[in-house]
Amino acid sequence: MKVLVTGGNGFVGRRLVERLLQDDCLLAGEPVTALTVADMSCAGLPADERLRCVEGSIADTEVLQQAVADEPQIVFHLASIPGGAAEKNFQLGLDVNLTATVNLYEACRQFAVPARMVFTSTIAVYGSPMPDVVDDQSALQPHISYGYQKLATELLLQDYSRRGFIDGRIVRLPGIVARPPQPSGLLSAFMSDMFWQLKAGEPFVCPVSEEGVAWYMSVPCCVENLIHAANISPGAIAPRRDFTLPVLRLTMRQVIDGLAQRYGEDRQQLVSFEPNPQLQAGFASQPPLVADAALAIGFRHDGDIQTLIERATSL
Repeated sequence: MKVLVTGGNGFVGRRLVERLLQDDCLLAGEPVTALTVADMSCAGLPADERLRCVEGSIADTEVLQQAVADEPQIVFHLASIPGGAAEKNFQLGLDVNLTATVNLYEACRQFAVPARMVFTSTIAVYGSPMPDVVDDQSALQPHISYGYQKLATELLLQDYSRRGFIDGRIVRLPGIVARPPQPSGLLSAFMSDMFWQLKAGEPFVCPVSEEGVAWYMSVPCCVENLIHAANISPGAIAPRRDFTLPVLRLTMRQVIDGLAQRYGEDRQQLVSFEPNPQLQAGFASQPPLVADAALAIGFRHDGDIQTLIERATSL
């Protein structure tokens, strides 16, 4: 099986690449025989003879052509400019999140056999504030450029799939934890920082209230859901191709209590709260999620908070 992962050296992408290279990982019943990673840098990826790296921006047409040169059978499209960065730099977000994605669709349209594509979208397509309950019929009403760009490319992938050019699968990701502390352009980075700082016994200033509630998923759980998306048979995926993944919905207090239970009750005294209204509205006011369509087709969440913590901090 020939596979392409765009954004394959990012937080989720690297874990996905590592999983794809494991002997027990099968895609459509076959092992991975060739894996292309397209990203700005491939430094630190596993040494494996099946791995081919294409360095550079996916928005560069030459980089894109190199990435798809062997006509991969399965494409995981993870490359994007995240919410905060796309809001600050509209042109960059437009170039990567919209134009480069459409160019990728167009490149795949030329393949002799339609590729199976897993496209990572975002819960930002629901906008802010969200509905009182999010379910499979909820309106998609983005409020930031990132959400609009992702929604536009969701709709286009639906059309390319309808026409038989690509076999698309869209998964909307919640807050994936725990991203190592580093500049990322993600407004939601504090959700991961809380895990690492309390694990290390460091003070943490929470930028939302302790009653703030958010959707969580560990990166290993996310990776398994992406692989599951690729493995859904073409007959089962249509006509619905867009899925908001099931999540654990937790308050900040529940997460802090869980981390204290795992790493020591002294962690409770390390937390202070300085709520930021923008972050509170965007990332700590998330309603119940009814993910019936995703659950019915086999997507899963972490199960419980201690499993979430164990998986999220096992990097």
